[in-house]
Amino acid sequence: MSLLLALLEDMFFAMIPAVGFALVFNVPVKALKYCAYGGAVGHGLRFLLMESGVAIEWATLAGATTIGFLGVYWSQRFLAHPKVFTVAAIIPMIPGVYAFKAMIALVTINNQGYSPALWASLIENLTTAGFILSALAIGLAMPGLLFYRRRPVI
Repeated sequence: MSLLLALLEDMFFAMIPAVGFALVFNVPVKALKYCAYGGAVGHGLRFLLMESGVAIEWATLAGATTIGFLGVYWSQRFLAHPKVFTVAAIIPMIPGVYAFKAMIALVTINNQGYSPALWASLIENLTTAGFILSALAIGLAMPGLLFYRRRPVI
């Protein structure tokens, strides 16, 4: 029961930045709820996968791919570009905490000097942020690579 409540809370709080960035990107008013749904579904899937023991990078890839496929479906249904639905929905999964921790480690190294623990923190957080960003990009590109190819895959 607590997992369900945590999932609903996670999905609700993922909807807020998705709608906020959709407003910043001038998404049509009729598409705002789909941006919110996409952000909630993608972030919720990532949350469930992480709770079941999957690494954040792979969970993010699954969530971003799901958002990408939902965006393609909604774009065909409502005759809009997939980016209308996907870009704002993907924003809640941006790895801000990892990038911030990497930046703090870098500034601390600059101020206090080299330390193996700080260097390890910098590399770990920077690598994690890079892999999460790569997973987001690949996940968003996946439906386009599969559905909008001009030549066959084989």
